[in-house]
This record gives sequence, C-alpha cells and structure tokens, in this order.
Amino acid sequence: MSHTEVKLKIPFGNKLLDAVCLVPSKSLTYGIILTHGASGDMNLPHLMSLASHLASHGFFCLRFTCKGLNIVHRIKAYKAVLNYLKTSGEYKLAGVFLGGRSMGSRAAASVMCHIEPDDADGFVRGLICISYPLHHPKQQHKLRDEDLFRIKDPVLFVSGSADEMCEKRK
Repeated sequence: MSHTEVKLKIPFGNKLLDAVCLVPSKSLTYGIILTHGASGDMNLPHLMSLASHLASHGFFCLRFTCKGLNIVHRIKAYKAVLNYLKTSGEYKLAGVFLGGRSMGSRAAASVMCHIEPDDADGFVRGLICISYPLHHPKQQHKLRDEDLFRIKDPVLFVSGSADEMCEKRK
C-alpha cells in the first residue's frame, strides 16, 4: 500500500518541533507516534524503516524530533505532539499508539501513565517500547520501572539481547 510523506512543524511552547507523517492512501483509523532516543533524531534508520513498514500496512505514522537529555522536557514535547494529533482537523484518527526508542520510549511511557485517567475517549490505545532503558548501563539494581506498573493499556516491548540498559535476568 502506498503512502504520502508530509513534513510538519508542531507548536511546542515558543518553539516548533520537526515532524514527519507517513499517511497511507486508504482511509485512516489508527496512528502511531514515534520518537528517538537521547541521541539522534526522527531520521534514525530504525524509526524510518518501522514507520514506513507500518504505513505500508495502513497505519498513520508520525515521527518527531525532540533534542535534549531532560526527560521532563521530552515528556512535555511528547504531550504537545499527542495533543496536536488528537485535535488535528486534517487527520481524524480513532486512536493512536505511543512509541519510541530508548529515551523516547521512556517519555512515551510516562505520557501514557499520566494521561490514562484523563483519556476517557480511549484515544491512546497502547504503548510500543523499543529498547526501553530499564536501567543505566551496569546498574541493573536501579530500575526505571515506576511508570510501567501504572499503565493499564497494552504494552509491546522490543529489546535486543545485547542491550546494556535492559539486560535479561539470569
């Protein structure tokens, strides 16, 4: 299935966030929001490939860039993107899945657990975590799992076997 690429500037405070939408040629129902980790941007090859694959199967995909290592800033930016998509007159979606890679998935998880009580219309349908940073490298005892236990909607975790921030327990 074909799709169209649309470049966007999403308002965030007094700044604009760079974003790209992949819009499937058929009618839209569900969308996926994706963002990058602490380094890189929305043009990370993995995110571009995932978004393209999902769009080719009928999902609206929005990738965005939010620079900076401050997790609170990243969460606020993610909320701005979600609000933009939810209130967009152009893209009328029945719901979205929040997603990201590494720090981006951590921001998505935090947004998810904080909006669930207010999401009466069920717009947010689930969470996709790619390489979720469960702990700092070599600090498995300091888990970053506080938000994860509060999420009620479905969550998909994808992590590699050599991920230093999400090691398998032995």
